Amino acid sequence: MDKMMDNRWFLRSTALLLACLLFFSVKADDNTSGSTDTSRVSEVIEDVELEVYHDNTLMVSGIPKTVDLHLTGPVSIVQTARQLEDFTLFVDLRNLPMGEHQVPIQTENLSEQLNVRVDPAFVNVVIEERVSQEFRIDPEINERMLADGFILDSVEVEPKTVIVTGPKSMIDAISFVKATVSGEQGVKESFTTAASVRVLAEDLTKLESAKIEPEEVEVSVKVVEYSKVVPVRIEATGKAGAGITINGWTTPTEEIRIFGPETVVDELTEYVVNVDAASVTAEDATVEVDLEIPAGASAVSPGQVTVEAQAIIDESAQLPIAEEDAKVARD
Repeated sequence: MDKMMDNRWFLRSTALLLACLLFFSVKADDNTSGSTDTSRVSEVIEDVELEVYHDNTLMVSGIPKTVDLHLTGPVSIVQTARQLEDFTLFVDLRNLPMGEHQVPIQTENLSEQLNVRVDPAFVNVVIEERVSQEFRIDPEINERMLADGFILDSVEVEPKTVIVTGPKSMIDAISFVKATVSGEQGVKESFTTAASVRVLAEDLTKLESAKIEPEEVEVSVKVVEYSKVVPVRIEATGKAGAGITINGWTTPTEEIRIFGPETVVDELTEYVVNVDAASVTAEDATVEVDLEIPAGASAVSPGQVTVEAQAIIDESAQLPIAEEDAKVARD
């Protein structure tokens, strides 16, 4: 054994063998590392924002806001693209005339080592004249918001008009411009609130591509209690005093307004004013009557009426009463 170790050819052979083993070991590591770097994967990056390059004096429709990007390539490059998202997807319409076109979606700043596919690959666009037009706003409110016994008196909007800008075909399709008030139910008082303006086609679908100025307006809602005006009928109660004959009654108030729930108020066809005939005297045939609120109603207006008796006074019948009063006074 010592002789072999002293043999220089044995030592040279051993060194060569170790060198070969080390070389192939390093080569195997390199191949393993290289196979990882060069392995290919496929990824989908969803909802990538789509840029549109076009003449700002024209309007474009038909372009989706986002598209999906399919990438295939080395895993490290695909992962870098997904993480950084420093690429751009766009359609270039700057050299196209007005009308309908099918245009490809292009990419920018993606590695040449990637296979790229955009879904969709093409979009159908319509390039039109930009039009601005003034429209009157129709304010509205869901009357189911109102409490029972209250109704909508008026709805006002400020400003009363808006400017809508968009493609000519869309402007021509506008049938309604509405500002709708929404909120909690049980409303009993008038109020003012902000409401968004919506542009609608004839079938009430919202026209999304419209630019509205202003987008929000103020709507003033006047709410009043439900009421109804009915005629007045006078009905006498009691008995007139001695020497007083009442042939009829008159009042300058021919109608009164009754407030309350619709189911109660609508049942009433007249208001009976009860006046006590005994309240008429020889000196004064005019009676002030406080009006009672009908059952189930909330108020009446006015709350008091003046009633005048068409009275005939028999003074001879009044004399004994006068003498009796004088006697009482002397006593």
